[in-house]
Amino acid sequence: MNPDLDLAMERVIRAPRVVVWNAWTDPSLLEQWWVPAPTVCRVDRLEVRPGGGFVTRMSDDGVEFSPHLNASFLVVDDLERIVFTNAIDSAWRPANPAPVPMTAEITLSDHPEGTDYRVIVRHGDPAARARHEKLGFAEGWGSVTTQLAGVAESQVAR
Repeated sequence: MNPDLDLAMERVIRAPRVVVWNAWTDPSLLEQWWVPAPTVCRVDRLEVRPGGGFVTRMSDDGVEFSPHLNASFLVVDDLERIVFTNAIDSAWRPANPAPVPMTAEITLSDHPEGTDYRVIVRHGDPAARARHEKLGFAEGWGSVTTQLAGVAESQVAR
C-alpha cells in the first residue's frame, strides 16, 4: 500500500469467508449492503470473473434508479480476493468516472472470529486520493462494510 495514493480499511466480520464471499458474489445479497442505507441498490450486472462486468444503480426512493458503478473485475481468486476498477467500464472501454477513478482490492482471510476483511482502494495520483478521502471514503466504505457484516452475520445466525 502506498499512503500517498491509497486508502484502506479492515474489519473482522463474524462469519466464515464463504458467507462473506457469497455476500459479494450473489446479486440479491450484494443489493442489501453495497450502497449506504437508506439508499437502495439494484445490481444490473455481476459477473464475478476476470473481465466480467460490475454494474449497479442506486435510488433514494426505490423507484427512480440512477447509475452508481460501471466497472470491470480484474482479478477474482475464489474465496480470497476480488479486484475491480471503474477506470474501465463493463464494456471494457476507458472511463473517467465520477467522483474518482479507482481500483479496489478486497481480500478475505480466515480469522479466529470469522473473516479478516480488508479493502485497499488505489488512486492514480495524490489529488484523486485526497478527493476521495474528502468526499467521505471512510464513512462510505465504512458504512457499507458495516452493512456487509450485518448481512453476512445474519446468514450465520439463521
